[in-house]
Amino acid sequence: MSGGRASADVFAERVNAAADLLAADVPAADAARELAARFGCSPRQAHRYLQRAARSGHVPVPAAAAVFTVKLPVPLIARVRAYAAASGRALSAVVGQALEEFLARTHRDDPRR
Repeated sequence: MSGGRASADVFAERVNAAADLLAADVPAADAARELAARFGCSPRQAHRYLQRAARSGHVPVPAAAAVFTVKLPVPLIARVRAYAAASGRALSAVVGQALEEFLARTHRDDPRR
């Protein structure tokens, strides 16, 4: 990826590759060269992936996303948009978290389990 930020899944792939190299005791300079060659990034960026891997180890690879259209009452849409803006989060992240929490609660409270 030249000239811009890596997407979340690409970032995770690269940090996880760096974590694997660190776990295999590959020296940092060699690991950076290998990452740069494997992913076509600069050695400087490869060092950043190594630094992140050294701090946090493997990172989760985000699930693929798709567009999903639903009809909701206009006042509810306004409230959700306002909440997302006030919290500094993306609308998709707010709605996704709300649905995850709802489904987890529904599953937990399901008497048919």
